Amino acid sequence: MSIKLYSYWRSSAAYRVRIALNLKGLEYQTVPISLAPGESEHRKDEYRAINPQMLVPFLEDGDIAIAQSMAILEYLEETYPDVSLLPAEDPLRSKVRAFCNLIACDVHPILNLRILNYIKTKFDADPSADWYSHWIHEGFKAAEVLGGDGPFIFGDAVTLADALLVPQMYNARRFNVPLEDYPKLIAACDACNELPAFKLAAPEQQPDAVS
Repeated sequence: MSIKLYSYWRSSAAYRVRIALNLKGLEYQTVPISLAPGESEHRKDEYRAINPQMLVPFLEDGDIAIAQSMAILEYLEETYPDVSLLPAEDPLRSKVRAFCNLIACDVHPILNLRILNYIKTKFDADPSADWYSHWIHEGFKAAEVLGGDGPFIFGDAVTLADALLVPQMYNARRFNVPLEDYPKLIAACDACNELPAFKLAAPEQQPDAVS
């Protein structure tokens, strides 16, 4: 088994990579890196030597070592094309990429654990409710319009868009964000979570999951 994924069970960025690996049928070894306060294994010298950014996920595949989930997903798509998660042609191919970047660039970064922790410590404010809900709604309003008629985000086939949506939806539900305005997103997420690849990638199924 040559693929090694440095991961944290609740990291939505690692979650999306686990989904893609599972959908492609690739075997991989999970190396848990705790981001939990008080543990912060990602900030220790051992992990810094592997990934100077001190974030997860980080993927090793033989001589290849890659940080950043979107770069990892692109690498997997190019290197293991037997199961493609990008549509073959435009305009759908570009729409999937745009949807992915909506989540990965506009929604997820400002809801990241380190951002939430910084707001708490720097400004003595709790961003877990209003902050989280506001930015989920900002992104999901657009995502709902971009989505197709199902059963998945862009039709009958699972794409990278679904791999990005499901972890973000998981987090939205975790923070009790009202989601009734997003029936397409809910339906696509629920359809995905019936598939083994998504079930196996779920946070609670990870070796470092905490109840």
